[in-house]
This record gives sequence, C-alpha cells and structure tokens, in this order.
Amino acid sequence: MSARLDHPTPPLTPQPDGLAWPTHEWPAGTLPDAVALDPLLDEVMDPDGGLARTCAVVVVHRGRLVAERYGDRTDAWGEVTGDPVDASTPLISWSMAKSMLHAVVGMLVDEGRLDLDARAAVPEWTDGDPRAAITLEQLLEMRDGLSFLEDYDADAGGSHVIDMLFGEGASDTGAFTADRPLAHDPGTVFNYSSGTTNVISRIVRDALGGEAAYRTFLQERLFDPIGMTTADPRFDDAGTWIASSYVWATARDMARFGYLYLRDGVWDGTRLLPTGWVDHAREARSTDPDDGRLYGAHWWVTGDDFGTFWASGYEGQSISVCPALDLVVVRLGKSTKEQYPALFDWRRRMVEAFAPTVG
Repeated sequence: MSARLDHPTPPLTPQPDGLAWPTHEWPAGTLPDAVALDPLLDEVMDPDGGLARTCAVVVVHRGRLVAERYGDRTDAWGEVTGDPVDASTPLISWSMAKSMLHAVVGMLVDEGRLDLDARAAVPEWTDGDPRAAITLEQLLEMRDGLSFLEDYDADAGGSHVIDMLFGEGASDTGAFTADRPLAHDPGTVFNYSSGTTNVISRIVRDALGGEAAYRTFLQERLFDPIGMTTADPRFDDAGTWIASSYVWATARDMARFGYLYLRDGVWDGTRLLPTGWVDHAREARSTDPDDGRLYGAHWWVTGDDFGTFWASGYEGQSISVCPALDLVVVRLGKSTKEQYPALFDWRRRMVEAFAPTVG
C-alpha cells in the first residue's frame, strides 16, 4: 500500500438526530444567514461567463437541500438543445462513476470476495508476466504502472481512452486495458487512467458471476438503498460496467451518492460500506504531476482545511464532499479543460462560503 500524504481528514459526522434520510426526497432547508450563495450560483450558471455552461447545481448542508439551480440541455459541443434541465433530468456522470465503483469494491472486500493486497485477478497477467504483480489496491490508487494515455483530444492521436470508449476497445473495455504493457513498476508512479477503472470493473464482474449479477448487485446493494432511482449504469458487450465513465442520474441522486460518503457509508441505520472504507477513499496517496492535485483511491482530495474530497468527471462534473462543514455540492455541466482552473476555484469558494457555519 502506498504511503499516505499529509492532509486534513476531519471526522465524518453522523446523521443529525430527528432528520429524515433523503431516500425518497431531500428534506428542504434554508441557507444560514452568514452564507451568501447567490453570487456564486449566478456565476456558475452564466453561460457567457468563465465557467462555460452548467446544467445543474445541488447544495446539501447538514442533511438538507438548501440550494439548487438548473440550466439547459446541451449537445456534445455544449450547444443548447431540447427542453431545459430540471430536478428529474438524468445527466451523465463521466468519471464520477469511478467513485461509485469504489463503493462496490468496498462491499466485496468486506465480504471476502476481493482482496486489496492480492494480485489482481486478470487472466491476461499470467505467472512470469511482470503485470502479475499488480494488486487491486494499486489499481484503485491508479498506481498500477500500465501504459495508458488519458487524453480526450481526438485530434491529438494515440489516445487510449478514446480508443477504449469509442474505438477498438469499446466492446470489451477491461480486456482492452489489460492488454496494455507496463510503463513503470507497479506501485511506483501515479497515472490517472480510465482503463484502470475498467480493469477493476471486469474483476468485479467476474467475482459476481457476470453481467446480470453485476446489474443486480449495483441496483440492490448501492442504488436502491440510498434512493438513487434514476441511476442508469451502462455496460459493454462483454458484460462489464463501463465504470470509468457511464452512469446517468439526476443531480439530486448524484448528491445522494455523495451523502453516503459524507455519512461514512451508513444509510438510515444500515452500514452499506465497511468501516473505514470512506477513509480509504479520502486518504491521499499521490500528487497528479499535471496539476498538483491530490488523489486517494478512486476519489480526488483537495487538501483543504475542511477535509473536502470529490468525485470528478470529464467536462467539470463533480460531487464535492466536505466533512468539516457537513456539506455536499454537485455541479454538472460542460466546461473545457482550459476552464478547469476557474471551475476548481469556484468549487473552493463554494466550500469556503460555508466556513462561518463551523462550530
């Protein structure tokens, strides 16, 4: 297991006494007087501003839905099409699905069906193959060492993620990545890779016994218990959930998933994730060399004083979970890579807006 990086990890807090769980609907609340969100919400919803186009924002504070805004449907190029988005509109997760896979892996580890420290159960990695040394833990940390280029610029050429999702690897995303050679010794170098996630997802498929059992497990063990009624995961032709990229759900349902992690994997008196599994996600192991951001295990870590960690997706999708402030913020939309720094700053200011509520 990789060494942990030093950063604040405030304790995860339980559900407030007497507050209903949001399994069927979110309890409504009002913003504290000291929190001024309207300027920040106006900023992110301005299609002509520096954050591009936002389809949905949901803010949950102390277990209550205190703010939400919705925009317009957009096409692949960000142009407005069709009806406006509302609270019932499913939107794409992109890589936020990776964090949902983390939850599934935790359940299977807890049941003894997967072992973090054992060599990953990948049939292509036979004895004598240096890839056979890769563990499930290293895959979750994105420190597996596989050669995989995560680049969404189709014009650049050589993008493994585009080939996997839309090209030769689309029918069997896990096998496509399992065939990649090593670029580094396992456990030594961080390399963010959607292919790695689909290798894990194929391991999960095999542990569960195939696509039908996988779909049932997702529904009955993750989505149904927390009320994610709109969750729609997509599978490849080989029966593997494309957990790198594909769950459609409403912004409110995305917030439910974040809330599960805010509440330490417990929902309405039932522990869904094993004790310590949320800490496993939010303990930073690596620094992304591209932007200096911290990575845990299929979750990103901000390193701020509030212990914020977040699920992140292409084009600026995010579920921010902030333990010290008892806060979940979901933003779904379409931003370019060039706009990411401004979007990161907006998320930071959204969290800091709730700082006066501490204590």
